Amino acid sequence: MLYLQVILNGLVLGGIYACIAVGFSLVWGVLNVINIMHGSLIVLGSYVAYTAHAAFGISPFVSILFIAPAFFLLGYLIELVLINRIVTAPVLLTLTLTFGLDLILINGMLVGFSADFKRLTLDPPLGTLSVGGLALPVDRLVAMVLAIALTGLLYLILSRSRIGRAISAVRMDREAAMLMGVNVNHVNSVTFGFGTMMAGVAGALLAMIFPIYPLLGYTYLGKAFVICVLGGLGSIPGALLGGIVLGEVESFGAIWFGPEHAVTVSFALLILVLLFRPEGLLGRKGFA
Repeated sequence: MLYLQVILNGLVLGGIYACIAVGFSLVWGVLNVINIMHGSLIVLGSYVAYTAHAAFGISPFVSILFIAPAFFLLGYLIELVLINRIVTAPVLLTLTLTFGLDLILINGMLVGFSADFKRLTLDPPLGTLSVGGLALPVDRLVAMVLAIALTGLLYLILSRSRIGRAISAVRMDREAAMLMGVNVNHVNSVTFGFGTMMAGVAGALLAMIFPIYPLLGYTYLGKAFVICVLGGLGSIPGALLGGIVLGEVESFGAIWFGPEHAVTVSFALLILVLLFRPEGLLGRKGFA
């Protein structure tokens, strides 16, 4: 029964982890930009959800409705005004730019929200669902369902819509897409907007699970790296699978080796995947 509970906890956590990584994977796979500020954008989403709940009593599930468009617009403008100027430069230059933006965002959150730990606690709490001796907090279950649903919605947009086909074309061959009349600059900005949107939504959902403080972004960024490598860069189904795998590995690692070694186990898995299957579990050429 213990291991069934651990598996269930890993599935729930993994579904939310997928929401963390899908935006990071999308930006890296399409723009070839390693967005170092992705983790801090997740934390910013947590702070927005926390503030909305503390000041106005708005549930984080409801706050997603305005966090998603606001973060999409934020990401679109960041890419259009700053990143788009050097998006074709060597990856080290774009990495340095996003690292600098990350430092600015972290310091802004330190000034605006202080370095104190904060926790979003629902009032009244949603309770716990018990089935056959297995227990699961309802807030985590709802957060997982929403995370998977939003990841699936993004997949449908990218695979069925016109802008999705344009993003796929830019990812496969930027120059050929330009010759076919695709507005590459707009596509880049939309892609970064989607990535930022998913970061903000993930932050709102994670605010109910983990404490919030400005430097937590590096933890989320590390998880995003691991999930991208596990699932395959640029693959949304891969991000979902990688998130679930990481959730299970961390859950079992916490039981077998102690919670303090869960991150060590996950990065050991990352090294193994890089050695034996560097393209990831579902990684392939083209956009998925």
